[in-house]
Amino acid sequence: MNLSKLFTGFFESEKSGGFILVIMTAVSLLVANSTFGEGYIQFWNMDVGGHSLTHWINDGLMTIFFLLIGLELEREIYQGELSTLKNASLPVIGALGGILVPAGIFLVVNYGLKTQPGAGIPMATDIAFAIGILSLLGNKVPTSLKIFLTALAVIDDLGAIIVIAIFYTKTLVWLNLIISLSIFASLLALNRLKVRNLVPYLLGGIAMWYFMLNSGVHATITGVLLAFAIPFGDGDERSTSYILQQSLHKPVAFFILPLFAMANTGFAIGMESLEGLSKPGGLGIIAGLVIGKPLGIFLFSCVGAAIGLCSLPADLKWKHIFGAAMLGGIGFTMSIFITLLAYEDAELINEAKIAILAASIIAALSGLLFLKKILSAQPGKPA
Repeated sequence: MNLSKLFTGFFESEKSGGFILVIMTAVSLLVANSTFGEGYIQFWNMDVGGHSLTHWINDGLMTIFFLLIGLELEREIYQGELSTLKNASLPVIGALGGILVPAGIFLVVNYGLKTQPGAGIPMATDIAFAIGILSLLGNKVPTSLKIFLTALAVIDDLGAIIVIAIFYTKTLVWLNLIISLSIFASLLALNRLKVRNLVPYLLGGIAMWYFMLNSGVHATITGVLLAFAIPFGDGDERSTSYILQQSLHKPVAFFILPLFAMANTGFAIGMESLEGLSKPGGLGIIAGLVIGKPLGIFLFSCVGAAIGLCSLPADLKWKHIFGAAMLGGIGFTMSIFITLLAYEDAELINEAKIAILAASIIAALSGLLFLKKILSAQPGKPA
């Protein structure tokens, strides 16, 4: 099976970005818990134009990350794994299980408690982190498994975006929302008129972002909407969508995501925070990501195949799907992102972040070791 040039670029940038993400997170935690910790934490919380530096990263720069996710999703729908019902069914059904089961487990543990709004935290998969771990296994990884995990993570993140838009919008300013959506409609009209110049779309995207930011709906939703307004054409190297996606790979992987990781993991870890791992919120996150994710993805995929809704690629076995499902428990970026929307209490946020880190490490190691074992048992298999 041949991978498209754009998919290969996306996979490679996410792989490299995943490694940098891990390194920057480790550095951030070390500095935050050193003698420089107080100044480091204050740096990320410094006021810039009425908001903290972290706020601008989370609400501003992360919109560009969601734009890239939207462009990749658009490519998958038009030309990639999601372009036919047969190909799309397996990752879509798996992702649905990976969203519903973790959220259900979390709610069972936290229903009626102040941590209940965190049900969305264990829903998403960190694309960069998961792909980075999968790439450690080298060329023994079947091509179909790379595509499945990437498509699964992209759909997962789309699910998380929908959850953010519906469940984490506390107040709604209708005028600003209508203006933002009107700009979006105007950009769609430009697309229909075959305007291929990127400038009006980017300027319109900035205006969209401003009004969405002040509407009550999280501003990062703008990134995904803008992606679907940008002309895709036939998807070749001259298309507007292709050019933008290519130009965003490296800035997102090597700057935006590491910056997000550093800004949001700059906190002191004390005994009180670690005790949060045994509280309902922490237990719900860990159980949701480590148990709920692989269980939901695997079971939904198996049931979908059994009733004829999807089928397993010829070069994969169900144990491959289960290994990828284990890596799906790496929540990190999106889980932290949803945490910041779900909670306002600093103590709950820090406890959730520690639980996310713990769960992501467990999911990464268990998925890596499981896949290494089954792939090592079939040395003759081509990648």
